[in-house]
Amino acid sequence: MSSANGQKSSRSLPDRLLNLSGLSWFLVAALGQWIFVYYVAAFYLPFLTGGGLASLDQADLPDGFIAGDMLHNIALAAHVLIAIVIIGGGPLQLIPQIRNSFPRFHRILGRTYMITAVLTSLAGLYMVWTHGVPGGPLAPFAISLDAVLIILFAAIAVRHAMRRQIDRHRRWAMRLFMVVSAVWFFRIGMMFWFMTTGGIGINTETFTGPFITFLYFGQMVVPLLFLEVYFRAQDSDSMIGKLIAAVLVFAATGATALGSFAATMGMWLPRL
Repeated sequence: MSSANGQKSSRSLPDRLLNLSGLSWFLVAALGQWIFVYYVAAFYLPFLTGGGLASLDQADLPDGFIAGDMLHNIALAAHVLIAIVIIGGGPLQLIPQIRNSFPRFHRILGRTYMITAVLTSLAGLYMVWTHGVPGGPLAPFAISLDAVLIILFAAIAVRHAMRRQIDRHRRWAMRLFMVVSAVWFFRIGMMFWFMTTGGIGINTETFTGPFITFLYFGQMVVPLLFLEVYFRAQDSDSMIGKLIAAVLVFAATGATALGSFAATMGMWLPRL
């Protein structure tokens, strides 16, 4: 009996470390995303409320206000406004205390989150394929892939929720969170790279280069890969597998924290 208890105790440590690594990453990511939301609201909303759509021409956005193209301008404004809702509300959906204590709020926010995520994906697709995007010839395809994944993951998450398959719903909701957050991952990934390498593989004048191409796809693929490693480790009975996954997630937490700090200090706070 004592041997069995010792084995159970030894096997519980990797589980605790894995859970701690996931919690650590989430706390760092939530804080970083809320800082980004504050920046978007504080910087862009005054333009919209003070001067309407035409003021976006002064907001330093790629392909900002375009005279005579009302559909593009509305899509751009919607893209900015909806980003506040989905980036700000996403972390709230993943907090168990909110989900368990306020289920009605969780459902309402969840529906709002998914609808706005799909809408902003459609708006992004329209803007990308009508007016292009900086970053090289593969950038539109990467952004389009992210939009397709958002729509697909949202549909799968809704299906599982309707079937009361809660565990599957939560996992697909977390996958949705990762691809919705790609716009944030792109920014912190780029600033992490500048801070650690000085910007190898990035042409700052043309905003092209091998690392920019990688980042356009990596902004969704890399977070999804880490999430899948975390899920596989949760389902596994292997102590070594759980420990390796925990180390990887802790490393991702450090990179996320550094990238968030670099983006906050280098991109967002200087503009406020």
